[in-house]
Amino acid sequence: MKHFRISFLVSFICLAVAGWWGYQQTGVSGALAALWIAFILSVMEVSLSFDNAVVNASVLKNWDEFWQKLFLGVGIIIAVFGMRLVFPLVIVAVAADLSIPDVWTLALNDPKAFSTHLTNHHAEVAAFGGMFLLMVFLNFILDHEKQMHWLGNVERKLGALGKVSSIAIMISMGVLLGSLGIVDESQKFIVLVAGMWGLLTYVGVDALSTWMEKGEEGGVNAGELVKRGGVGGFLYLEVLDASFSFDGVIGAFAITSDVVIIMLGLAIGAMFVRSMTVYLVHKGTLEEYVYLEHGAHYAIGILAVIMLASMKFHIPEVITGLIGVAFIVASLWSSIRHKKLELKGA
Repeated sequence: MKHFRISFLVSFICLAVAGWWGYQQTGVSGALAALWIAFILSVMEVSLSFDNAVVNASVLKNWDEFWQKLFLGVGIIIAVFGMRLVFPLVIVAVAADLSIPDVWTLALNDPKAFSTHLTNHHAEVAAFGGMFLLMVFLNFILDHEKQMHWLGNVERKLGALGKVSSIAIMISMGVLLGSLGIVDESQKFIVLVAGMWGLLTYVGVDALSTWMEKGEEGGVNAGELVKRGGVGGFLYLEVLDASFSFDGVIGAFAITSDVVIIMLGLAIGAMFVRSMTVYLVHKGTLEEYVYLEHGAHYAIGILAVIMLASMKFHIPEVITGLIGVAFIVASLWSSIRHKKLELKGA
C-alpha cells in the first residue's frame, strides 16, 4: 500500500480542486458532476495505460536508482503537466495560430471551440503516436535473441525475422503508407509527415542511446542500451508515455470539454500508473510472471493499430481499454500456469 500513498494524496487534492471548480461554475450540482467526471477520467486513464506501466517497469527494472527516481519524479511532472495540459494547448496554438495564453483563455471561456480545434488534428497526432508504439511492439516481437516466447513457435518464428536488418522499420513504413488509404486526400501529406516523425523519434532515441553509451557498452545493441538508464532511456520512456497519453487526452474530450477537469482526472490516472510501475519494479513482478511483459507489448501493438484506424473510424475508449486489460489478464494467467508447471517439474 505504501507505493500508492502519494497517488491517493494527489487524488484527494485533484478531486477537491475539481469539486471547487465545478462549484464555481454551477454550485453543488456542478461540484458533484465535476467530481464524477474526474473520477471516470481517472479510471479511463488507468485502464488505457496499465500496459504502459508494465512496459515502463520492464525498462526501469534494469536502471540504477538515480535514473529510476528521476523518471518517477521529474517524469510525472512531464506526464501530468506536459502531456495532459501543455501538449493539447500547443496543438491548438499551432492549429489556430494563437499564443499559449490565448489558447488557455479559449479553453476556459469556449471549451467547445477548443475541443473542436484539438479533435480536428486527431489524425496527425494518431499517426505520430501509432507509429512510435508500432515500433515499440515490433522491436519486442522481432527480437531473435528473446528467450521467452508466449505464443510458442509462432512467436519464435516471428522473432527469427529480426535477423533481417531494419525489418521493423520496413514493416512500419509499409503500415504507414497503407494507412494513408483511409484518410482524406487533404490529410495524406500531414499524416505521412507525422507518421514519419513518430518513426524517426523512435530511431533517434535508439541512436542517442547508442552514441552516448558506446564507450562503456560496446557490443550491446541499441534496444538494450535504452533499457539501462541514461538520457536515451529517459527520453524513450517519456516519448512512450506521451504516445500512450495521446489516446487518453483526445478521448477525454468525448466525455467533457472542460480542460481543467480533463487535466485533473487524467493526472489522477497518471499518478496511479506511476505507482503501479514502482510496485511492479520493487516487487519483482515481471520476474515472477514471465509473460506479463509479452501481454503488455501485444496490447501496445493493438493500441498502435487502433490509433491508426481512429484516423477514419471512431473507436470507443472502453474498447481500447478492455483489449489492453484482456491481454494483460491472459498473459498473467499464462504466467501463473507456467509457474505451476515449473514447480511440478521440479
